[in-house]
Amino acid sequence: MTITRRSFVALAGTALAAPPRKHVPIGLELYSVRDELKADLMGTVRAVAQMGYECVEFYSPYYDWTPDYAKQVRKLLDELKIRCHSTHNSFRGLTAEGLPKAIELNQIIGSKHIVMASPGRIENLDSWKRVAETLTAASAKLKSLGMRAGYHNHGAEWPAVEGKRPMDVIATGTPKDVVLQLDTGPCFELGIDAVAFIKANPGRITSMHVKDWSPGEGKGYRVLVGEGSGKWKEIMDAAESVGGIEYYLIEQESSLTPIDTVRKCLENFRKLRA
Repeated sequence: MTITRRSFVALAGTALAAPPRKHVPIGLELYSVRDELKADLMGTVRAVAQMGYECVEFYSPYYDWTPDYAKQVRKLLDELKIRCHSTHNSFRGLTAEGLPKAIELNQIIGSKHIVMASPGRIENLDSWKRVAETLTAASAKLKSLGMRAGYHNHGAEWPAVEGKRPMDVIATGTPKDVVLQLDTGPCFELGIDAVAFIKANPGRITSMHVKDWSPGEGKGYRVLVGEGSGKWKEIMDAAESVGGIEYYLIEQESSLTPIDTVRKCLENFRKLRA
């Protein structure tokens, strides 16, 4: 059988093409639609599911739910066939006093990760070490339940405090089963090498907040996912090959039209993953 030069080049190109990415669920951090959620939680979650989001993350107001209300939320999630893998919590939610309630509510809604998204009052490096100690203690209690403690960074965790980056203090001061939920937005804004951090903490980046950022007046965190300065291919490659990513969570917190914005962000991120 003869083959033309053009056909040979086409076949060679196909052989060298990158393999398709493995499926990783794409979810939404519901803080992105906080006003809508406050007004109508059930309707907002339903709208998010209809967009094609596969999971959601509830943030700190969930902690005030009653167990009965949590059961209603779980019923809705099951009906919509979407999951809640994690929740965002204040420092209180991971303390010895606050953790039992967080465990109860998370177990009801099916969440396996109780993530600290606020470290409380921080004064110095010792304060950050106490955060790591709190996470370590919570992790020991959660492990026997098949659950994990986690920590979510904002911007304050990256500039050095007394010569050490707080995020590194948390990473080295906690057992490896404590999840390091990476928020990409502050990394882009502060010039942090997110890929290097992922590679330095293999298996601990089980979830990630997909948030973009761009310099320039009127931009910042207002840009949609994929339209900022994020090097998404490199980040996804690291997260999926080394980080242990189990699900992504899109977050866009600066939009005047949240519902439309999170729909567009999902469309953009799907294109980035194609």
